[in-house]
Amino acid sequence: MKTVKIKITFNSPVILGFFALCLAAFVLNSIFPGGSVNHTFFSVYRASLADPLTYLRFFTHVLGHADWSHLLGNMMLFLVLGPIMEEKYGSMNMLFVILVTALVTGLVQFIFFPGTGLLGASGIVFMLILLSGFVNFKDGEIPVTLILVALFYIGGQIYQGIASSDNVSQLTHVIGGLSGSCFGYIMNKNKMNKY
Repeated sequence: MKTVKIKITFNSPVILGFFALCLAAFVLNSIFPGGSVNHTFFSVYRASLADPLTYLRFFTHVLGHADWSHLLGNMMLFLVLGPIMEEKYGSMNMLFVILVTALVTGLVQFIFFPGTGLLGASGIVFMLILLSGFVNFKDGEIPVTLILVALFYIGGQIYQGIASSDNVSQLTHVIGGLSGSCFGYIMNKNKMNKY
């Protein structure tokens, strides 16, 4: 009987790296009192443009999480969808899409919501959700699964944004979803044009 060797592989460097950074940010914020680490490095809010950390926070706000349930909620879907998307689109494309989504959501928060702060990877998660809808995309065809994902996830966030007043940034979810849709369309279109 042949023995099967099982080994653990580092299958998604960008997704696993992002997860490790989120975990490190969470631990750092837990060590120092009062959420000062999140406020200084891992939240985006209206701050002076003369402060170099303002520009860093446009990207790093996606790494910070308010508490364990916030981190867990985001990382569950992130770790399920992320590796599949990284395998399909490649590590560099995945890194680019994450950085652009972080920047856009950070800029929207900074410009349009001066009295509040934003942190968490939910915009990135929604980007992955909508990006996953493009897995079966073919030129001239729109998969029904993509339509359903868009209706349920984006439509649900728009409804919740109108109907409720919680601390969840539904606009960030919508922007993340739109990012995933745009990049999914562009990356699949570019792949089809190569053939």
